[in-house]
Amino acid sequence: MAIHENLLGGPPPTHLPDDPEPRELLAGGAAPSDVAAKYPTSSLAWAQLADDAFDQGRVVESYAYARTGYHRGLDSLRRAGWKGHGPVPFEHEPNRGFLRALHALARAAQAIGEQDEYERCSTFLRDSSPTAADTLT
Repeated sequence: MAIHENLLGGPPPTHLPDDPEPRELLAGGAAPSDVAAKYPTSSLAWAQLADDAFDQGRVVESYAYARTGYHRGLDSLRRAGWKGHGPVPFEHEPNRGFLRALHALARAAQAIGEQDEYERCSTFLRDSSPTAADTLT
């Protein structure tokens, strides 16, 4: 038996490659719109845009930003070997942008009354990372 074999029989966790530049720019106070323009594949930048818009009551904009971050994250996950299901650990910092975008999409969907999308995204978040589902609420 291999040391890294998943004994539960499920797919192994997906760990996105680190992309520190957008994270460092955002942590340094750069405008999320500037970061998203410079790094359009960064789910983290789109998730921050979604959070900011939601906090300001711009729910439809939040939904659009979150959907962009979510799809950029799906692209990254697939490039990292993800097959459409399995753990995406919140503990791995590069995964957090995708998970935050997924959470933001669920939140905005609920706010605009799109219940099916809210439930789908909430379930996807919990299935991907119970820690993210508990932390991002």
